[in-house]
Amino acid sequence: MFELKYPKKVRIGEITVRDGFQHEEKTIPTNAKLWVLEELILAGFKEIEVTNLGNPRGMPQFADADELFYRLYNSKRVKDKLDGVELTAICIREKAVDRAVELKKKGHGPTRILQMVSTSPSHMYKNSGLDHKGYWKMTEESIKKAHDAGIKVNGTVSTIWGCPIEGPTELKKAVEFTRHYLELGADDIEHADHDGSAPPNKVYEYFSMILDALPNPDLHVAHFHVTRGWGLANVLAALQAGITRFESTMGGTGGQPANFVDGCPVAGTGAYYYQDPNIVGLVSTEDMVVMMDEMGIDTGVNADRVLEIGRMVEKILGRRLRSECIRTGRIPKEPTGF
Repeated sequence: MFELKYPKKVRIGEITVRDGFQHEEKTIPTNAKLWVLEELILAGFKEIEVTNLGNPRGMPQFADADELFYRLYNSKRVKDKLDGVELTAICIREKAVDRAVELKKKGHGPTRILQMVSTSPSHMYKNSGLDHKGYWKMTEESIKKAHDAGIKVNGTVSTIWGCPIEGPTELKKAVEFTRHYLELGADDIEHADHDGSAPPNKVYEYFSMILDALPNPDLHVAHFHVTRGWGLANVLAALQAGITRFESTMGGTGGQPANFVDGCPVAGTGAYYYQDPNIVGLVSTEDMVVMMDEMGIDTGVNADRVLEIGRMVEKILGRRLRSECIRTGRIPKEPTGF
């Protein structure tokens, strides 16, 4: 009898409020962000991205970062449920790391920060303003600083399967960068397909290489975009390779930081990589959770509540998003009566 082999238990990092909202060209109210964060925690997610602590002049969507952390830590709805929930902030440069440390000292900061290196030199510089040598030096210092403050560090490797600027990249370079991050002390690694370049066969090949080289699956997080529609196919390929940690956003939102917000041009990270900014986005949380539920995979989250959150996120953003399951629902487990 043929049996598809994959892990029966996974961890899902829900990153709507940071990655999902960073591509929006209107400011999302802080109250709405807080509501989404609270609901995600109540639905059972234990790994959540809250915000970006970079300079809000370039990314005004995150001008409320300090306030959002403070209000989350003091939320009556979830205050007694935060223990054991990893709250991540993106900290690409040194000042953002310092800001994270200060918030932690005040008692309402991130428990984990994320730094990012691209295998592509062009993408590396565009994303951070540093070359590889400069960024690795900064990262080494940042990891020590964060650990001294009791903050975990995620090292993200980007442009693994291709670069929107330079084109083809080498998988083995991403394996080398992963190893180097861990040598510097990173606590886990996000393996990111930030522009939707990864086909499923190359996803399986890469994660097989990663788990051969560094076989602890707890160290590795898969992050897929759906620019070309391959997101869930890539999730399945990663599952088959043995990956147990994934990231996603409600409605498949997200992508490159917006360069136009509230009717005004802003820096973002420069020009969009694609002419149509609506084709970007991540794997839909709703669809991935329902798919995994049907596969008998334990996600640790309430699938029905996830669908309810997804419907409300559509209202918050004011448009139809990319989840199918918030309309079709879960597959019936008993006669429907029709």
